[in-house]
Amino acid sequence: MGKLLKYLKNYKVQSVLAPLFKLLEACFELFVPIIVAAIVDNGVKAGVGVSYIIYACLILLALGVVGLVAAVAAQYFAARAAVGFSKELRHDLFSKLQSLSYSQIDSLGTPRMITRMTSDVNQIQSGVNLVLRLFMRSPFIVFGAMIMAFIIDSAAGGIFAVSIAVLCVIVFTIMLVSIPLYKKSQGKLDSVTATTRETLAGARVLRAFCKEEDEISEFNARNTELKKSQLFVGRISALMNPLTYAVINAAIIILLYVGAIRVEDGILTQGMVIALYNYMSQILVELIKLANLIITVTKSFASAGRIAEILEMKPSLANGNSREREDGAYIRFENVCVNYGNAAVNALDDISFTAERGQTIGIIGGTGAGKTTLVNLIPHFYDVSAGRILIGGVNVNAIGDEALRERCGVVPQRAVLFEGTIRQNMQWGKKDATDAEISAAITVAQALDVITSKDGGLDEGVEQGGKNFSGGQRQRLTIARALVKKPEILILDDSSSALDYATDAKLRSALKTLDYNPTVFIVSQRTSSIRHADKIIVLDGGKMLGVGTHEELLKSCGLYREIHYSQYAKEGA
Repeated sequence: MGKLLKYLKNYKVQSVLAPLFKLLEACFELFVPIIVAAIVDNGVKAGVGVSYIIYACLILLALGVVGLVAAVAAQYFAARAAVGFSKELRHDLFSKLQSLSYSQIDSLGTPRMITRMTSDVNQIQSGVNLVLRLFMRSPFIVFGAMIMAFIIDSAAGGIFAVSIAVLCVIVFTIMLVSIPLYKKSQGKLDSVTATTRETLAGARVLRAFCKEEDEISEFNARNTELKKSQLFVGRISALMNPLTYAVINAAIIILLYVGAIRVEDGILTQGMVIALYNYMSQILVELIKLANLIITVTKSFASAGRIAEILEMKPSLANGNSREREDGAYIRFENVCVNYGNAAVNALDDISFTAERGQTIGIIGGTGAGKTTLVNLIPHFYDVSAGRILIGGVNVNAIGDEALRERCGVVPQRAVLFEGTIRQNMQWGKKDATDAEISAAITVAQALDVITSKDGGLDEGVEQGGKNFSGGQRQRLTIARALVKKPEILILDDSSSALDYATDAKLRSALKTLDYNPTVFIVSQRTSSIRHADKIIVLDGGKMLGVGTHEELLKSCGLYREIHYSQYAKEGA
C-alpha cells in the first residue's frame, strides 16, 4: 500500500486538511464529558440553578455545531483526495496494461485485469477515504479519553489503559489473519469475472449447443466458492465487534464498581464518574468505527498488493537505443525462434526469409502452425527468443514500438470495431483523415456498399464490437481502417476469411494499385488468396517447410500441394 501513496501527491492539501478537521472535531468531543460532569456537580448537585445549566448547554450546542462543520469539511476533503487518488491510480494502471507485451497480457488474463481496474481500485478508494477520516481521529479519541481519565483519577485511568491494550491485541490479531484471506477471496472474484465474461461473449454459441445449464452450473460452483471464501473471512472479521463490545462493557462494569467505591470514599464526585462513563462510551463508539476501518483497510491492503504486482511488472519487450543500419532486404528474418512461457516446443523455430519493398508475402499452414505469431513479430507485439528481425536494416528492438507501429497497418484475425461512428473508427490510423481519404480506403477494401447501404453514411453508429455489422462487413471496415494511415507494411492476418472469393479477388487486385506501394503480408488458409504473391511461406508446427512462388511450391512442397489440391480439383489447378 505504501508504494501507492505517491498517487496522493497532487492532493496533499486535502490529505492534510481532512484528518486535521477530524482532529478538531475529536477535540470538541473530548470536552463534552467534562461539561456534563460540571452540569451534574455544579448545576444540579451544588444547586447553582437553571442559569448555569442553560449556560453549559449552550456551550455544548456550540461545540456540537463547530464539530458538525469540522466533520463535513473533513468528509469533503477526504472524498476529494480519495476520488483523485483512484483517478490517478486507474490512469497509471491502464497505461501500464497498455505497455505490456502480448505475452504478458495473455498470462495476466482479461478477467484479472478487469477486476483490478474496477473492484480492487474501488476497494482502495474506500480505504483511503476512511483512513483520512478515521485513522487519526479514532486513536486520538481513544488515547485522549484515556489521558482525560488519568487526569480525573489514576485508578480509573489504569482501567482504561488495560482495556485499550487488550483491544489492540484483538484488533491487530484479526487484521493479520484477515489480510491474506481477503487477498485469496479477491482472487476467487477473478474466476467469477472470467466465467461471466466468457458466458456473455459466447452467448450465441452456448445456446446453439444447449450449454446454458452447464454454464449456469459452472458459474454457480465458482460463485459458491467465492461466497464460502467471503463468509469465512467475514466471520473472522465479524469477531471484531462482539469482542470489542465484550471488553468495553466489562471495563464499564469494573469502572462503575470502582467509581462507586471512590465516590463513597469522597475521592470522586458523581459527575466525575459520569464523565468517566462517557469517555468509556466514546472509546466503544470509536473502536466500532476503528473495527470497520480495519476491515476496510485490510481489504484495501489485499487489493493494493494485487495492483502493485501489475504496476511493478516490467514490459518484457526488448527495446534498445542502437539505430545502426545494415545493408540488405527491406525486411529480414534471421534464424528467428519464438517460445511462449518456456514451453517445451518453440512456437516458431529457425525462420529465415526476406521481403523487399512493395512485395506481397503470403503465409499459409495448418491451424497452430505459427502464422499469426510470425506476423505479430513484425510490429514487435512479441519478442523473439533467438535470432533477429530487421526492417530497413534496423533491428525492430531498436526502432521504438510507437515509431515502428506507425509504419504498420495491422488487420487482426478477429475483426474489432469500436463504439462510435464509422468515421471515428476509420480515423484511428490517422486522426485528421479527410472524408476523401476515408472513402478511398473504403473503396480499396471493397466496403463502399457497406457505407452506401447505411442511412448515416460515414456517420452511421457502430455498436460495441461492431455487433450491428456482419462478419464480412466488419472485416472490410477493419481493412479500410488500416489502409487510411497508408502504412509501409500492411499485415492482413486471415482478414478475408468471411469474404466470398469474388470480393477477396477484388480486394487483392485493389491492393496492387495502391500508389504508396506497401509491403503486404497476407495470412490465409486459402491458396487462392496468396497464389499471386511474390513469395509464399509454408509453415507447419512452427517450422518453415517451404518458401517460393505458387508454381514453385506446387512442385517442391508436399504440404502446400496437399492444401491446394484439397481446395481445388487437381486437373483444374
